[in-house]
Amino acid sequence: MSLANAIADTSVSYHTIRVDDLDIFYREAGPKDAPTILLLHGLPSSSRMYQPLLESSLSEKYHLVAPDYPGFGNTSWPDHKKFAYTFDHLAKVMQDFTDQMHLDHYTLFMQDYGGPVGFRMALAHPEKVQAMIIQNACAYEEGLSPLWVVRRAFWQDREAHEVEVRANLLSLEATKKRHIGSSPDASLYDPDLWVDEYYFLNQPGQADIQLDLFYDYQNNIKSYPKWQQWLQDNKPPLLVVWGRYDPSFTVAGAEAYKRDDPRAEVHILDAGHFAMDLKPREVIGLVQEFMQKQAVP
Repeated sequence: MSLANAIADTSVSYHTIRVDDLDIFYREAGPKDAPTILLLHGLPSSSRMYQPLLESSLSEKYHLVAPDYPGFGNTSWPDHKKFAYTFDHLAKVMQDFTDQMHLDHYTLFMQDYGGPVGFRMALAHPEKVQAMIIQNACAYEEGLSPLWVVRRAFWQDREAHEVEVRANLLSLEATKKRHIGSSPDASLYDPDLWVDEYYFLNQPGQADIQLDLFYDYQNNIKSYPKWQQWLQDNKPPLLVVWGRYDPSFTVAGAEAYKRDDPRAEVHILDAGHFAMDLKPREVIGLVQEFMQKQAVP
């Protein structure tokens, strides 16, 4: 097979749109009149993490849209003293983004922080959600690893634990571990993955932005019962793709989705928190099969 034939006959475009007085950057691929997959990224990444999906054959049949949140990637980074970095606020901006883009129905693809953002969007507008794809985005207490002991202490007393959480969340070691986790072979990972993210985290203002947002993460855990109830009530077509080597979210967090949505498809991959680091083809294949089953109009 030639290189030309191995690459999907599609292209990715890059845009910025004004939403809520912010410049929201997004990547887009596929026909605009095709069923939409809204790709919501995690920490400390951006829409860049979805580049393999955007460049894949998925964009031959689906409209893929991957925005950057405020404070991330190529979207505006307003000062944390002037912009409330909470998950409620990020979800509102993303909802306003979809409204402005006339995305009236979509499949939510949620990774890490994409879970808290996407579930808020789903609760606010369940009629817009046609299906859900979850990749290492936790909605269950049993999915939280021992790393969360320090993080919970931070929520109880931010000033006393901020230095410890900076190391736990924002250091080079933590940024690297977020990718490799408990993987038995670190040589499979491209170091640029965490070096680029660490560079991003060290830009002026980023530490304050990320610590404010992470302090608000406690409200996500408080919201778990609401998200679980939404799954029980709505039972959307649900695909869960999980990297077993994730240092933050355990495999138990993946299996728990079947408790609230017994029809959920759960696939555990030999990958980490960012499953597409190692398994892009597997993730793309699972998404293709899942979407074909839905026959979303």
